[in-house]
Amino acid sequence: MSGVKFITVVAEEDGMRLDRWFKIHFPQLPHGMLNRVLRKGEVRVDKGRVKINTRLSVGQEIRVPPFKPVGDKPDDGPKGPAPALSKADRKKFQDMVLFEDKYLFVINKPPGLAVQGGSKTIRHVDGMLMGLEREFRDRPRLVHRLDRDTSGVLVIAKRRSIASKLGKMFQTRSVRKFYWAAVRGVPEPQQGRIDMALIKAESAYGERVRPADASDSDGKRATTHYAVIEKAGDKLSWVSLKPVTGRQHQLRAHMAFTDTPILGDQKYGDHEELPDGVADKLHLHARRISFPHPHGGVVDVTAPLPGHMRETWNYYGFDPNRYDEDDDEDAT
Repeated sequence: MSGVKFITVVAEEDGMRLDRWFKIHFPQLPHGMLNRVLRKGEVRVDKGRVKINTRLSVGQEIRVPPFKPVGDKPDDGPKGPAPALSKADRKKFQDMVLFEDKYLFVINKPPGLAVQGGSKTIRHVDGMLMGLEREFRDRPRLVHRLDRDTSGVLVIAKRRSIASKLGKMFQTRSVRKFYWAAVRGVPEPQQGRIDMALIKAESAYGERVRPADASDSDGKRATTHYAVIEKAGDKLSWVSLKPVTGRQHQLRAHMAFTDTPILGDQKYGDHEELPDGVADKLHLHARRISFPHPHGGVVDVTAPLPGHMRETWNYYGFDPNRYDEDDDEDAT
């Protein structure tokens, strides 16, 4: 069928219901139409028929047919191979690349750039990857995700088989992720582990997560190691965060619910005014990632801080160059 797309399930989508997955990726698709194409077998997972409540697993491939417009709503289904990236967009993508070989990219995603599209999101990393399909004869695939306003290292597979292998690694402790953040106050103790199960909830700021209790059957275990690197008195601190699990908004929620929200994170409780020298933006950066390469060796990549975080570090006299990778690893 012309316009059919194949999308790989990334680590953060492991265990997600199929209807929820479509709501995220194709928010304008009516529930009734999804049911119809499922009954016809036009949507498939790893080439097999599925039901609307099927739970997805990382690395699976979802066959998505083109969808006809309904009424005056736009067609949010795929419309065949995307055009190749313009020279300007290809350069923008290449400027983000920190590591590349014939199997994968590791890029430094800037804050404000979404990883995947939505009803009001036109520019996103996944759209760029669609534009690279003709260049690589296969669409490069996301292996995991970062929030729109979180910057830093993002892993992309150039082949479906590599995406599947890497996606499974992200479900284990073989992938080591290190984040830097500026938080309000100083966590106590200054080094420790947060074990707090999380569950999705709605708020005035849109979808978010909250702590789960024993009655929440859908709550998911979430664990984060943290350590204070430097402090600016008792008002603010620079922390290193090492997530053991990979839940949506995990680091943001864990810091907020321990009364030290990440600077600029209004969704999770940071509503205080900021000094004139500090940008009102999320101060969370995926600093480093390390994982076994699917074809041998180790990929270990560090991303420089984005501009607004460098300015904040300068404002408080923090020196990121004092901490090399080994120091960062020991801190967490």
